[in-house]
Amino acid sequence: MQKKETKKKKPGVNGIDMGERGIYDKRNKLNDLTGKEWVYFTNSVWITGYSPTAKDNVGLKIRKIHPSPKPPGLIKDIIEFFTKSDGKILDPFVGVGGTLLGAALANGNRVGVGIELEKKYIEAYKKVCETENMREMTIIHDDARNMFSHPEIESDMFDLIIADPPYSDMMARERTGTHKKLYNDGSAKPYTNKATDLGNESYEEFLPDLKDIMGKAFSRLKDGGYMVVFCKDFQPQPGEPNLLHADIIYKLCEIDNCIYRGMRIWHDQAMSLYPFGYPYSFVMNQIHQYILIFRKEK
Repeated sequence: MQKKETKKKKPGVNGIDMGERGIYDKRNKLNDLTGKEWVYFTNSVWITGYSPTAKDNVGLKIRKIHPSPKPPGLIKDIIEFFTKSDGKILDPFVGVGGTLLGAALANGNRVGVGIELEKKYIEAYKKVCETENMREMTIIHDDARNMFSHPEIESDMFDLIIADPPYSDMMARERTGTHKKLYNDGSAKPYTNKATDLGNESYEEFLPDLKDIMGKAFSRLKDGGYMVVFCKDFQPQPGEPNLLHADIIYKLCEIDNCIYRGMRIWHDQAMSLYPFGYPYSFVMNQIHQYILIFRKEK
């Protein structure tokens, strides 16, 4: 029996045939992706793993001085969906530069600007750019609360904001599992020892301060642009469900014109499973993070 040939979809008036990539619609003002590529990104679950030696996790040996370095390849995919090839990206908590490295890895000529409180993280980012021969982006040494003191931010507008902020004292707690294995010990590793660091605040202080900083960044976002925020829930405790992602969504939606549009759940396959709680009680292996997506709408 002969195999039936699949009819190729015609581009139509607004379409451009990109071969194996699919059909690109010229009315697409958000990114440079075809419909086929667009559909993949809108899957609510993102299953990836970035090993320490993976190309998309460039410079991890240097960047892992930070308690929570994001794989630049993951950030690259986010940037390529939410910006055109000449897009501008702002990260108010840039850490060891995952967002800036992601912008450099992305297709086109995207530009990233980051602000970071801790100087040693900035030095680590610059070392990665030097050793890996990557394009160095603008990184500012300051508290994100002071972002309007810098013309690179105050006098410009951005197509995308990406943030992986410190979440209260989450990183100061004892580390276990994969984090302990990767970083060689289980000691507490707060982001910095600075009082102004959100990672050294109580939860009650943290939420309004996060809203204040993200609100400032959001004011530099173009109309119709997106803001992407990473977070991971605390382990639930009796009387405290600790649904951090829900608290953050409600708090950031208090910012004028900031509309929550959904989330992607990043299942990090590089994480291992451990018998937490055995043999006494259920304790969840948190091998996922939430990627919260907001849009600036009138």
